[in-house]
Amino acid sequence: MGTLGRAIYTVGSWIRGTGQAMDRLGVTLQGSNYIPEQVSKHRTIMNVFQKEPIISKDAFVAPSAAVMGDVLIGRGSSVWYGVVLRGDVNSIRIGSGSNIQDNTLVHVAKFNSSGKALPTIIGDNVTIGHGAVLHACTVEDEAFVGMGAILLDGAVVEKNAMVGAGSLVRQGTRIPSGEVWAGNPAKFLRKLTEEEIASIKESASIYTNLAQVHSTENAKTFDEIELEKSLRKKFENRDEDYDSMIGVVREIPPELILPQNILPENKSSSKAVTR
Repeated sequence: MGTLGRAIYTVGSWIRGTGQAMDRLGVTLQGSNYIPEQVSKHRTIMNVFQKEPIISKDAFVAPSAAVMGDVLIGRGSSVWYGVVLRGDVNSIRIGSGSNIQDNTLVHVAKFNSSGKALPTIIGDNVTIGHGAVLHACTVEDEAFVGMGAILLDGAVVEKNAMVGAGSLVRQGTRIPSGEVWAGNPAKFLRKLTEEEIASIKESASIYTNLAQVHSTENAKTFDEIELEKSLRKKFENRDEDYDSMIGVVREIPPELILPQNILPENKSSSKAVTR
């Protein structure tokens, strides 16, 4: 830090100190009427042991998520609200186009009983349902883990496999490709159909598109939000029949138009085209 930088830093410290002193004075004057205001210490992205998360520029990480330590998140992946990715004693790797849904916990283990390192690896186009727990396990490409499922150390979910909601996958269990496992402990239930296998990849694609919408919404300024509110109020009572009778054409502002790729009617039409 040069001379100018040190001077600016010193002035900044003085200003902050003055503000803190004024706050203490205000608290004293308020006396018993003082109401403490807690400042949230939550950090969405946090280093641990000099290990810094690496997140692709077009990945979505929700503001209330917590991504810590040795974590890599690939292109188009999404980490939703309340998710915790804790890569402290080992690493977490998430591929491209995968979604880790709300309130999921992903952690790692340094070693197993044999001394083997146990990171958590999540492949490409994977869907992890709400509230799942993944601990030191591997979920391969285009696999599906249902809501509330628990995967323990060394478990492997192979490509195009599915874990049922609420299931417990014990340590070292391998779920073969194309199979559904469910229960506590999880056991083979049945084979997946071709349509179900295709739907796993489609689910990941839907979440990639939806994440773009949430990313845009979270990036809006206060002024943009207020403008959108006023526009919605203006157009919510629009009567198209009345407008046509009096010859008025009112175009919907671009701020109120949802992206084409998340509209239900467009999803069904896109399916018809791909088939």
